[in-house]
Amino acid sequence: MPINAVVFDAYGTLYDIQSVADVTEDAFPGYGEIVTQVWRIKQLEYSWLRSLMGRYQDFAAVTRDSLTYTLRMLGLAYEREAFERVIEKYLHLELYPDATSALAALKPRKLAILSNGSPDMLNALVRNSGLDGLLDATISVDAKKIFKPSPAAYELIGEELGTAPHEVLFVSSNPWDAAGAKSFGLNVAWIERVTPGAMALACLENELVAPLTMFKAIRTQMDELGFAPDHRVRSLSELPSLAARP
Repeated sequence: MPINAVVFDAYGTLYDIQSVADVTEDAFPGYGEIVTQVWRIKQLEYSWLRSLMGRYQDFAAVTRDSLTYTLRMLGLAYEREAFERVIEKYLHLELYPDATSALAALKPRKLAILSNGSPDMLNALVRNSGLDGLLDATISVDAKKIFKPSPAAYELIGEELGTAPHEVLFVSSNPWDAAGAKSFGLNVAWIERVTPGAMALACLENELVAPLTMFKAIRTQMDELGFAPDHRVRSLSELPSLAARP
């Protein structure tokens, strides 16, 4: 069946979450890398825990709480101005270099984001990055009050775009998200930006495992959940030819 819509995860897929590293290092000299990685790990963990607990708070609150945890865990004192400056970066994350051209090449298919991000966060991020002119919809799980990978979150694609699952190519670099989307019944392309071989080499080359390497080991390798993506690609630039296949 033809692909009539391509739906993207936002954080880590279109937008580079590691682009917060400069502002965390500036705010907390010498701790930027560990803050960046623990913050993201706890941000995801809190979204899943809140879903399981039935205690939803939007991603803006989750993002603030996970940063508060990280700074407390490291014993870092901070002024409110520094905290807010770090949080603000999530509204100005950098796009991956091939994101804009890939989206443009996927037209005239419907293009959308489905993200755990809260509406205000996503709308500001899309506007600040210039993707508002390319996207047909920016969909937040806030409408369901539960985070991906809950099936209820992926239902929003059909509700918003009027598409059946077989018409949609869902794109994510997050393995847990790719597995969740495949479990729901979508066609899934996983962006494998870090290979197992690269992971093994990074561990062998260093006596100590760096925070970024540990993050990649935990969050960038395909999970063993029983649902494999339909396609594995290395970059967003591969998507236009993939979506055009009969």
